[in-house]
Amino acid sequence: MIDLHGFGNQLLQGAVITVELAFASLIVGLILGLLGASAKLSSIKALQWIANAYTTIIRGIPELLTVLIIYFGATSVLMSVASLFGYEEYIEIGPFVAGVTALGLTFGAYATEVFRGALQSIPKGQHEAAVALGMGNVRKFYRIILPQVWRMALPGLGNLFLVLLKDTALVSVVGLDDIMRKASIAVSSTKEPFLFYSAAACMYLILTIISMVAVHYMEKKASRGIKRT
Repeated sequence: MIDLHGFGNQLLQGAVITVELAFASLIVGLILGLLGASAKLSSIKALQWIANAYTTIIRGIPELLTVLIIYFGATSVLMSVASLFGYEEYIEIGPFVAGVTALGLTFGAYATEVFRGALQSIPKGQHEAAVALGMGNVRKFYRIILPQVWRMALPGLGNLFLVLLKDTALVSVVGLDDIMRKASIAVSSTKEPFLFYSAAACMYLILTIISMVAVHYMEKKASRGIKRT
């Protein structure tokens, strides 16, 4: 059995933080992706401009830089806003919140294009049929549009989530106790970098395999009743 010098539990705790960060960022990213895709396909020019600016800026900035900007920049912005209302105490954005914000923004920018493609691939007749049945816009979206969008977007979203899962390691630079930070602490204490970075790699690989299996299961479930050519 591999001797982790008592750091095994620490690495497991880091894995829990990594999973929590990944799923919290996923939820934020899915919401932003749907909103961004809807804005890009909207007839309102202002919404199109905002969505295009969002995806262009976020996709053009490295994820690590986004994390650093959110972590250090958001604190300054909040302090400036709070000072306008007479609040002078120090406000700090925690590494978890900063990580969720940064990774959620990044995931949402890429998910916007995935959702946009899925929305555009739905035949116009589906919309017309929903209107003919007397469905309102909200009911049409949840009963007709969203299930089809989910099925078509799921493969792309699954790949994005795998990237997101590995990008969580970037948040360790701002002090989040995820797998990478726990591994770095263990390395500094034991001077065995190969052992603990290999252990971290194995943990990320296990999480990736589990995610791939889960995505494959969801794809099969979402495609039930769909005849494949």
